[in-house]
Amino acid sequence: MEKQTEFVETYGNLIGGEWIKGDDQFVVDNKFSHQPYAYVSKADEDLVKKAIANAVETYKTVKLTVTERYSILMKAAELFGKRKEEIALVICREAGKTITDARAEVDRGIQTFITSAEEAKRIAGQGLPIHGQPGNEQKMAFSIRVPVGVVCAITPFNFPFNLTAHKVGPALAAGNTIVLKPAEKTPVSAIKMAEVLQEAGLPNGFLNIVNGYGHEVGPVLLKDERIAMYTFTGSPKVGRMIKSETGIRKVTLELGNNSPNIIHKDVKDLKRAVDLCVSRGYSNSGQACISVQRIYVHQDIYEQVLQEAKLYAESIVLGNPEDDATNIGPMISIKEAERVENWIQEAVEAGAEVVTGGTREGSLFKPTVLTAVTEEMKVMCEELFAPVINIVPFENIEEVLATVNNSRFGLQVGLFTSDLHLAMRAAHELEFGGVNINDVSTFRADILPYGGVKDSGVGKEGPRSAIEEMTEEKVITIHI
Repeated sequence: MEKQTEFVETYGNLIGGEWIKGDDQFVVDNKFSHQPYAYVSKADEDLVKKAIANAVETYKTVKLTVTERYSILMKAAELFGKRKEEIALVICREAGKTITDARAEVDRGIQTFITSAEEAKRIAGQGLPIHGQPGNEQKMAFSIRVPVGVVCAITPFNFPFNLTAHKVGPALAAGNTIVLKPAEKTPVSAIKMAEVLQEAGLPNGFLNIVNGYGHEVGPVLLKDERIAMYTFTGSPKVGRMIKSETGIRKVTLELGNNSPNIIHKDVKDLKRAVDLCVSRGYSNSGQACISVQRIYVHQDIYEQVLQEAKLYAESIVLGNPEDDATNIGPMISIKEAERVENWIQEAVEAGAEVVTGGTREGSLFKPTVLTAVTEEMKVMCEELFAPVINIVPFENIEEVLATVNNSRFGLQVGLFTSDLHLAMRAAHELEFGGVNINDVSTFRADILPYGGVKDSGVGKEGPRSAIEEMTEEKVITIHI
């Protein structure tokens, strides 16, 4: 490990309300300067087990009422607002997200906590009409929803604050305790979140944080049967491994996409459709699971869309994410930028054309438009996770709907059309967890259910849906 430099803070692991620092640390770098931003203590196997044991003990011995959960989450939301600029700067530096987008992420996280607090008050079972079955006339039945127990949350680097909020907020609202494993590339955002929750009055033990590399910490977490549920956002490869290792325990997996968007010739506001598709393909350097990747455009408007996309891409300011004038900052690492460069080169060798972009400087990747691509190319069939969009002409809407469905992914899709019948047909036929009509695949309202099908995952997020996943329905019968 590099020698620690002056003014670089060292963070620990949170166990039972205490921040524990150790000598074994890893570096979190500033994604733009590539200089050390923070040092974070690794959690070894004993410390991970200690975190789980503490979460189990806390769950068994300390109970928060619904109103207490509500008050803590609302107080945390208020404190996040007061520390917005500080947290946004953390996101900007450790994730490489522009300061403008980082501020927006904090705002979204605040709303996620507020919605989680509100949903805590709405957790309820249902009355069950048992008397409708012969022989049960003297019985009544109802159900209640109870917490699952210890929730293990494993979060990604691309939205280190809001996607962590989507796991922590609902888990606390439901009355669970949490063992959180943040992405090793961006752990400080989660650490700041925990500090605020402590300040808001969250009792010790309700949130424990263990830091380290996924291949070291992950197996310890997955093998411990004291954990009742796992909620994970990340790659299909890791998601598949989590599902196979956790047996019959509950899992929620959000695993990505190669997001398709269709612009039909009858779209009323073509400029809006193009601006949305292109801009949402490049925001956060394309590092979002629902980032626009594939754009299918009717051939009657294809050339116009292609030229407008090129102009838009070339107008983007790429650079230091702390500068308010910057539109997109660096990718999460040079290694990832190199991967994307290689994928594009493979596509070009197979016949694809680079309209603009396609080059990088370190981890800064120039916004790219590709054409003449085929469905078999990695830039089309895999999750690209980069500021690259593919624009493909089509003639027959039947064929493009079938093409869009012919993917192992199914998270979200966008369709731009003024044909109500086509819109309703697409809503039913497109094999995705979310179908956005006259909006892009990236549109997500944090209060709505969110999740995919096929290799895009299982289960739903969004505070209300997540709380349902993080509780069990218990049926009560009474002989009267």
